[in-house]
Amino acid sequence: MVKQFARGFVCIVPALLLVACSSRTVAPRKDAPAQAVPSAESVTSQDLDFMPRSRPRAEYMTRYFGGLFPRYPALEPQVAFWRNVYAEWSRSQVALHDDRHMGLVYEVVDLPGEAGGGFTPSQKSLVQARVDYWKYRLRNLEDKLASRAPLDAADQQLARRIGEQADVRTAIRGAAERLRYQRGLRERFKRGLEISGRYDEHFRRIFRNAGLPEELAFLPHVESSFQANARSSAGAVGVWQFTAGAAKTFMNGQDSVAARLDPIASAHGAARYLSHAYGKLGSWPLAVTSYNHGIGGMQKAKNTYGHNFERIVQDYDHPLFGFASRNYYAEFLAAAEIASDPDRFFPEGVDYESPLDHAPSPFSVAGDSPVRPHRQVSHKAPAKPAKGSHVHFAKFSKPLHGKAGRPHVAVSIRHAAKAKTARPAAASGRSGDKLRLARSR
Repeated sequence: MVKQFARGFVCIVPALLLVACSSRTVAPRKDAPAQAVPSAESVTSQDLDFMPRSRPRAEYMTRYFGGLFPRYPALEPQVAFWRNVYAEWSRSQVALHDDRHMGLVYEVVDLPGEAGGGFTPSQKSLVQARVDYWKYRLRNLEDKLASRAPLDAADQQLARRIGEQADVRTAIRGAAERLRYQRGLRERFKRGLEISGRYDEHFRRIFRNAGLPEELAFLPHVESSFQANARSSAGAVGVWQFTAGAAKTFMNGQDSVAARLDPIASAHGAARYLSHAYGKLGSWPLAVTSYNHGIGGMQKAKNTYGHNFERIVQDYDHPLFGFASRNYYAEFLAAAEIASDPDRFFPEGVDYESPLDHAPSPFSVAGDSPVRPHRQVSHKAPAKPAKGSHVHFAKFSKPLHGKAGRPHVAVSIRHAAKAKTARPAAASGRSGDKLRLARSR
């Protein structure tokens, strides 16, 4: 009996010692690895309401903005190109580049004399001379590679430059015909940032109230640089560049020039259009691009390549899907990146204009009687969105794509506006070709 008790005591004592040791708090070793940061998947929707002070802007942009408007690796050269156009190259500089392989910038020409709205005769002559020079160089290299002729040092250097961006023997074919020049827009973009202080708060509220991502308020940087009197050769006018046909559909029939020139009224129309486009196309890259190419045009591209937006940009072959349409989404991403972090791109500072004290009611424009609003009805996006897409719900006065639901939480990365400048907004059209905002087909 005593022996059995002794054996049990011997077994119990080590167990008690182990329990006591396990309850002690052990200090971590100095070389112990740090605790892992929560992954993006662990972030809840509540985090989308604000940007915590402790979270770096770059991390916030990548995690949230990049999720709503994806940054495709194949489009990064295009985004980088437009970043340079908007924030690096001034209007006294002209970049000569390949219009398909956007990372291929052969030369940045510094214009002589004062840089005005257009080229002076001497500036035009210089740009044309450099274009002719590079066309000769590219055709010469193409002929040599096709005939397997020996390359001199200059040809080898050019071939290496092309090879950094694409396969040389593929990219050199037709490179002379793809040569394009683009003037820098740094001053224009900065002025657009200044003017945006006047409207940014109101535009963001309009998109939030419509259940849309408020980053869509960056689109006027691409469309008009926030120039209120901007006009295009296609008949589009105003900050949001509405044509009469698009305004008739998406601005409750108010297609007058006065209505389309009103920044607030046309912002409501843009929200209505983009909600409709997203409901039809099912992704924001497609919907944003449709603002340039039209909903029907993007639907045809989607019928060919689905939601593979990289393939659409690279391979979709349609006479109207040209340089402007292929680059529109990349321009939007570049503009959003710059406008979200202006101190990084304009270290000299941006003098934002003060916000408007109040915004007029939607579709009520000076000189026109207000449009009587329809009974408010809720509508939502299609019940089965494409895999991997982000659905955003909207509330509008008229059915857009015919189903109902709740609004989503919008992301906010708005910067604070600074003191108002005395300089008024200049009337100017958007540089480059502007395809009209097509009505849905």
